[in-house]
Amino acid sequence: MTLYALYRSVDDPTALPVAVSERFSWFAALLPPVHALVHRLWAHLSFFLLALVAIVLAAPFIGADAGTGLYAVLAIACGFAAPGARRRSLQRSGFVPLGHRFARDIDTARIAGFEVRS
Repeated sequence: MTLYALYRSVDDPTALPVAVSERFSWFAALLPPVHALVHRLWAHLSFFLLALVAIVLAAPFIGADAGTGLYAVLAIACGFAAPGARRRSLQRSGFVPLGHRFARDIDTARIAGFEVRS
């Protein structure tokens, strides 16, 4: 079972809640810029790009192997930071937190959000 953070839209109260899984995101670790673009995580994307530019500029001084290792650390950090970045993005967009629920999958978690609404 996975822990999901549930958020409700203020604009459309009849819509299903949005569920964000509180676990490592492989999508964000393997394709950090694509994940940030898909979920509109502009701060996350800008941090990734700045760190990538820093690694590329430092690579001639630290070596290719160290640069590759730093990129791997950056990608893993993006995977761990993805749920928090998505939660903050939803709150900035006007979504209201409903709490956390354990569920087997994202659909079950979204349906469990109806329990919290009343």
